This record gives sequence, C-alpha cells and structure tokens, in this order.
Amino acid sequence: MKRVTGIGGIFFRSKDPKALAAWYKTHLGIDVQPWGGAAFSWKDEDNPEGVGTTIWNPFPADTPYFAPGAAFMVNYRVADLHALLAALRSEGVTVDEKVDESEYGKFGWVTDPEGNRIELWQPPEGS
Repeated sequence: MKRVTGIGGIFFRSKDPKALAAWYKTHLGIDVQPWGGAAFSWKDEDNPEGVGTTIWNPFPADTPYFAPGAAFMVNYRVADLHALLAALRSEGVTVDEKVDESEYGKFGWVTDPEGNRIELWQPPEGS
C-alpha cells in the first residue's frame, strides 16, 4: 500500500500572520492569497494530466489546530486516507478519531512519538 506520496502543506505559527505573509510576499516573492497562504502548483508523474498543490500558510500563534506547543505542522499527501489510518492504528500509532471530508479532500491526523501532530490529506479525485 502506498503511504505518503508528497508534502501537501507546511503550516506554522506566527505572532502576526498577515504581517509575516506580507514580508514573504515582498522579500521572497511568495504569491500570498487573500486567504493568508500560498499554493505552489506542480505536476506528478503518477497523474501527468492533473496538477498537484503544496500549501504554505502561517497561522495565528494561539491556533489550536497544531499539537499544543508545536511551532509547525506538516501536511502529507496520501493515496488512501482510510486504509492508511487503519494500518497506522493496527501498528499502534496515535490516530485521531476525527476525519474531515469535503470538496478539498479527506483529512486525518496522527501524532508522532515526540508529540508532533501530523495532518494526512487525500486530495480529491483527479488532483
């Protein structure tokens, strides 16, 4: 079974996400969008007709979205979220019960042995 197929996003805490995003836009040319982050598009040999995306997004310093005290969270692209979460549970990995499914894909979360929250994302079909 395929597990991680790429990085879907890099999310990190910021004291002032809007100001930090503006700095990255001004100094590094990152195309920050009105929603506060940027999407980098690329092609994948497994889906040459589709376009993949990696998201870059600063979050407020007090976000509850990450593990407590964590400075960042990585979102990994996966091929089959439900199968992977089942395999990880059987391997003794700490897996959140919550799974989000929307037009943006399927999202699940696990915690590594050092307490880092990891987001797993199965993109929508054709992405």
